[in-house]
Parts: sequence; structure tokens; C-alpha cells
Amino acid sequence: MLQLPLWKRIVIWGLVALGLLGALPNAFYPRVEGHNDAIAAIEKSGETPERAAARDAWPSFLPSNLVNLGLDLRGGAHLLGEVEVAEVYGARMDALWPDVRDALRDERATVGTIRRIDAPAGQLRVRISEPSGMEAALASVRKLGTPVVSLTSAGQNDIDVSATGDVITIQLSEAEKAATDDRTLQQSLEIIRRRVDEVGTREPTIQRQGENRILIQVPGIGSAAELKALIGTTAKLTFNPVVGRTTNPDEAPGARNFIAPSVNEPGVYYILENTAVVSGDELTDSQPVFDQNGRPAVSFRFNPTGARKFGDYTAANVGALFAIVLDNEVISAPRIQDAIRGGSGQITGSFTVEESTNLSVLLRAGALPAKINFLEERTIGPELGADSIAAGRIATVVAFAAVLLFMGVSYGLFGLFANLALIINVGLLFGLLSAIGATLTLPGIAGIVLTVGMAVDANVLIFERIREELKTAKGVGRAIELGYEKALSAIIDANITTFITAAILFVMGSGPVKGFAVTLVLGLITSVFTAIYVTRAMVVWWYGRKNRKGWTLKGFQLVPGETTIDFFKRAKATFGLSAVLVVVSVVAFLAMGLNFGIDFKGGTTIRTQSETAVDVAEYRSAMSTLGLGDISITEVFDPNFAEDQHVAMVRIQAQDEVEAITPETIAAVEAALKTVDPSITFPSVESVGPKVSGELIWTAVEAVAAAIVAVLFYIWLRFEWQFALGAVIALVHDVAITIGIFAILGIQFDLTIIAALLTIVGYSLNDTVVVFDRVRENLRKYKKLELGGVLNLSINETLSRTIMTSGTTLVALIALLVLGGDVIRGFVFAMTLGVVVGTWSSVFVASNILLWLGVKRDWDKKEPTPGIQTDGSAV
Repeated sequence: MLQLPLWKRIVIWGLVALGLLGALPNAFYPRVEGHNDAIAAIEKSGETPERAAARDAWPSFLPSNLVNLGLDLRGGAHLLGEVEVAEVYGARMDALWPDVRDALRDERATVGTIRRIDAPAGQLRVRISEPSGMEAALASVRKLGTPVVSLTSAGQNDIDVSATGDVITIQLSEAEKAATDDRTLQQSLEIIRRRVDEVGTREPTIQRQGENRILIQVPGIGSAAELKALIGTTAKLTFNPVVGRTTNPDEAPGARNFIAPSVNEPGVYYILENTAVVSGDELTDSQPVFDQNGRPAVSFRFNPTGARKFGDYTAANVGALFAIVLDNEVISAPRIQDAIRGGSGQITGSFTVEESTNLSVLLRAGALPAKINFLEERTIGPELGADSIAAGRIATVVAFAAVLLFMGVSYGLFGLFANLALIINVGLLFGLLSAIGATLTLPGIAGIVLTVGMAVDANVLIFERIREELKTAKGVGRAIELGYEKALSAIIDANITTFITAAILFVMGSGPVKGFAVTLVLGLITSVFTAIYVTRAMVVWWYGRKNRKGWTLKGFQLVPGETTIDFFKRAKATFGLSAVLVVVSVVAFLAMGLNFGIDFKGGTTIRTQSETAVDVAEYRSAMSTLGLGDISITEVFDPNFAEDQHVAMVRIQAQDEVEAITPETIAAVEAALKTVDPSITFPSVESVGPKVSGELIWTAVEAVAAAIVAVLFYIWLRFEWQFALGAVIALVHDVAITIGIFAILGIQFDLTIIAALLTIVGYSLNDTVVVFDRVRENLRKYKKLELGGVLNLSINETLSRTIMTSGTTLVALIALLVLGGDVIRGFVFAMTLGVVVGTWSSVFVASNILLWLGVKRDWDKKEPTPGIQTDGSAV
């Protein structure tokens, strides 16, 4: 009897209600966003009538979590910075020198005179005049060491002290270097987060990436250059003793001194002691103020330690000059009139109100502990983000409508149930994305469209199985029940293989690729839930309304109900065609190579938009004097653009020996193009350093290889090694042909294409596993049937499902390909190509390999009564 216990129905519809309630705020995005911003502003600065009105525009009893919009949808800036952690080692040694000097002075009778000498970065070297006292000297210096503050290095000392002749060498131990690296990254993350939060940006992403890199994504900010100006300034404030003044910047400053220019005295340079008396690390507060003359200034306050050192030094050096140094520039150098107690003071100079405000923000946030080199930067203009949202919305609506129509025509009333489940599926997906605070990007929208296309697969598997069971005259209720039960294995296997590739995408990918993986994984979860439980709850409700005796599952069938196609009759031709395509693809790849985007070869891509037609020759001529090497200029044609919008992509190769991205190059290119067309704008700028691009190539290769190995292992566990080998050969076939077509057509190959390839791996496996699942079932069911007959029968039985699933997915992808805009066109093209090639390989490649390898038969199951001939027809 087809039924569902009451408690299950309550749980199912309860989860649906919770998910849809969580997704509800996204339907009122501007209002809820204003509500959230108003609450944050009220908590920080107090309530105003405007803020109260914005807060009350959305009921407080409703959820207010939103799906965050990524940079490509909202506009903003992206930076990938590498922290120069080695700089901190040198600073630590400089700070240690006074203690080493004092410790050795206490042993002067034994070690003689002491003198610091030049040393490599990160080392402190001291020469003593009495080598015979070296043991005493080493013992004294080693006493300065402290245990490493780290869970993994407990008991180890923080410094290594050694001697060569009359020279003592001091450096951080390896354990302390590792702990210092970690602390430096954590400190940099916190300081950057404070600086970004100070300017009130919305939903920034600031996270560690790898051992010494930081990823920063800030929606809504004007450009990457603006973001770099905010976080790239070290704002390193120190108070240094003045040795002298000079007008010659090349003058030798003397041992342990350095020269710094004066900000307020053009042409004047100060010779300062390297070791600062007090540093900005000991500041507790900093605020913009006006001095006694009404000029903008910055006040500061030290912590107790800094206040004591500041007071002691000024008391001992009355009459001497004392320089206030910011980022190696002397802001002011006042003369100490008397001791300054109390731990507070004021920085004056030629500040504007904005400059004093920004400086106070930087000082309050703290100094970055080390320099950051920016290896990758991207700027997405808000106009381009709005265009992307519009294009993505249209493509999604069209794809969704087409899939709903397709399912309704194919399965009638059950198609309507599936359509309601699809709508619920998308709602649940947005509810989950909102709950975890996920960021939605353009590839994420593609993931939703792909989810819509693939979500029907589970329903198709179930409905096609119900059609088969209805033919056995077991009764409508039992046929529907068996349809759900027997389709479950194929649904789980197919979705787990796709989940594996999505998980690898998430672990090894970054940025939009990771966002796509999150959307795909959550989409798989919601799709399985709605197909297995939500549609079943609808069907149970429908079945219980009245007697359904004699009912059949009506609808238009793309494939006849019973086919007896011999897929191996021309196996040499079909498999040979695949082999030829793979060979051609490999030759094309080796001979022509891929048109790598800047993700893989480094460089800068600037997207231009103008009111006049793009003149490639003029653009190239304007940039010819900049000495930037090879420059590629491509005009972009897109039906989504307005008639008065002309778009081009300017690609500049990576500059030799340049690891960090310099905004000067980008500014020079933009200025040169404005001489051609003053109306030109630059909606997006992307730069990737050669260091990052080289790493991304290997990461991409590792990701594809990891996906194939993981899938091989899973199918081996679930089936047998012959099945696994057939599936993997089909995967290699799909990936090779896709890459070959990209090489032949010269389409740009970037990180999003890698995401597409991995998704193709999952989709192709989805098809192959469904066929193999039926093969495994039929091997047990028809034990006297030859393997070729079992394979033919299994492919024929699942053919309707294969065509239906591929058809709905292609409908969704084609809508995205035509209407989704040029930003993700390459990605969607790869996906579309992969669906076609993957469907072919699951039928003609994987099955052929399995036929040639043979497979172990399961003789434990009891043989059924009817027999089947090798062509798949009943005896």
C-alpha cells in the first residue's frame, strides 16, 4: 500500500516551510538589506529617523539573512596579497640587540669589547674582542631566549645562538619562525579587517589562503587601487632619536642608522637611529583633532609600557631632536623641551581633514607587521555587476520555464508534481545559502541553472521506473512504491559521484569556483530531498484521493517505451569515432595549445566600454609607447548590450620579474585609451602575477586528476574494477575532447573552464553510473544472458531517462549560453559541450570498455522465470 506516516509528512513539509521562510528575505532584497544596514548603523552610531524607518521597513520577527552578492554581481575589488613574513625576523633581531648588548656588557671583563656587525636579513651578529670568553658570552645570550609560544613546539627555545671564531650569530629558531609566521598572518588579517570595517563596507571577505597569503574581497568599493591604498599602507609609526640633518639623500648615515626624508621640509633629510624608542604597536588610541592653531592633527595615546619608555627617554634627552616617523618619512622632528609624561601626544603636519582622519584610522587599526605584495587584483564596476544580475536573472527564468514546460509535457500530472518540487528546490537552495551566509557569484548562478537542469534527473529516474513497473500489472500503488525503491540506488550513486567532484572543486578551487562548488553541493542535497520526499508526499496525497485502478503515467515520450536498439552492432564505428576525436583533440592541444587566460599565464585584462565603436588599431597605437610587450585587443559582441555600448577586452602579458601588481601600469593604459576616446570607461580590471598563475596551472591539473582518482575509487567500491575502469576511460574521453575543441576554436581557457571540466566529470559519471546501476541489477536478474545482451538491455531501459535528463540540462544551459552574458559564456559553452560528449560516452564508450573487459557474474540470486535474448527482447 502506497502511504506515508503522518510524522514523516509533518517533518517533510516542516522542513520545506523552514527552508522557504529562510529564502523569503531574498525576494525583498533591497528592503531587507536596508533593514540590516540600519540595525548595524544604529548599534554603532545611534538611532536617527532615517535609520529607524529603514529598520522598521522589514518585520523584526521574520528572518533577515540574505545571500551575499559576489563582486561580479555587486561590483567591488578583489586582492590576493602575499605577506613578507621574513621582514619580521629582521625586526625581531633589531629589537633584541639592546638586550644582547646589555647582557654582554655585564660580561665585559670576560668577553672584552662588543660590536654589532653587518649580517644577512634575519640574523644578528656580534663580534667580541676576547674569543676566550665565548662560552660565557654564549651562555649570557642564551639566557635571553624564551620558550616558543606554540602548541606544536612546546619546550623549544625561540632563538638559536651559535659562534664562529669571535662572532656570535643569533637568529630565530625554526620553531619560532613557524610560530612567528602564523602570528604575523593572524595579525595582518586582524589589522586588515579593522581597516576595512572602519570605512563601513558591506560583507567583506578577508581570509587566509595557504601559508602566507591573504584573500581580500570587498563589495561596493570603487577599485582595487582604492582598496590597496586603504590596506596596503603599513602606517608604521615610530619615534626615533635624531642623529643629524642633511640635504644629500645619498650621504652615508653611519652604522645602525638610516636616512628618512622630511614630509614638511622639501629637500631635507634626517639621519635617524635604526632602533626606535617607541613604536606604533604601543599605541592604544588615535583620533583626528585640531591643534592650537586650528590645523588638522592626530592625537595619540600610549599603553603603560610605551608611556614609561616615552617619558624616560624625553626626560633623559631634553634639548635633543626627536623624530616622529610614519612609513619611513619624518612627519615632524620637534625638540624636546622637557619630559613628556602621561603617555599622550599629538602629531602635527600639513594635513587635510581627510588625511588626518585616514591616518588616525590606520594608526588605530595598528601597523601591518610586514609588507604585503599584491599578486592578484580584480576590479568589477557596479554597472557591470548590475548587467550581470540582469543577464543571470533572465537566463535563469528562461531556463527554469523551459524545464518546467518540458517536464509538464513529458509526465502530465506527475510532471506538475515535479515542477512544484523544482520550485521548492530552488527556494530551499536559497534558504540554505542564506543560512550559511554564502556568496552568490555568476558561476554560482550557473550552478543554480545547472541544478535546475539536473534536479529533474532524480524525478525522471523515478517516473521512468514507475512506467516500467506499471507494465507488470502489480497495481498502481505497488508500481509507484517500487519505482521509488528501485530508483533510489541509482539516484544515490549518481549524486555521490557529482558530490565528490564538487567537494574537490571546493577544496582546491578559489573565489568564484568555490562559490560554484557550494551552490552545486547544496543543490544536490535539495534536489535529492525534493525528488525522494517532496514529490512522494504529493503522490501519496494524490493516490489517496480516490481509487486509481487502471491509471497509467501519461505524457509525451521522447523515446518509445520499449526500444531494442543494438548499441554494439556498430561498436567499431562508434568507438572508433570516439578514438579519432580523442586523437585529434590531443594533437590539436599539442600543436596549437590553449588560449590561456590571465589566470594561467599572468597579466592584466582590462574591460573597456565606450559610446563609440571600438577601433582596435587606434587602441593598439595608443598603447604602443608604454613598452608592455604583447597586447591583445578583442571586441566583444553580446546581444545583451545596448546599441550604444561597445565593449572590448584588452589583455596585457605579465611583465618579467614583476611579482607584485603595480597600479601605475593600469593607470597608464587607461590614460592612453582615454586619448582615443574620452568617453571610455573601465568596468573591470583583472591582474594576476606570474607567480600565482604558475601555481594555478598545477592546482588545476591536480584538481582534475584528484577528481578522476576519487571517482575511480568510489565506483570500484560500489561496483567492480571493470566498471571503474570503463567509467574513468569515459571521463578521460570527455575531458580530452572538450579541451581539444577549446584548442581548435581558440576559446579563452581560464579557471572557470577548469570548474566546468570538473562538473563535466560529475555529470558524465551521473549518466554512466545510472547505466551501470541497471547493468548490475540485470546481471543478477538474467544470469543466462550474455554480457552484451545485458548491456544492450540496460542501455535501452535507461535510454528514455538519459535523453530526458540530457535534454532538460541542455535546455537550461542553452538558455544561459544565449542570455547569460559574455562573462560566463566560455564556462557555459564547456558545460554544454560536456553534456553532449558525456551522454555519448556513457552509452558508447563506458559500456564498450565494460563489454571488452568482461565482468564477474553474481550467481547467488535466484534466476527469474522469463528469459531474455541477447538483443534485449523477451523470449
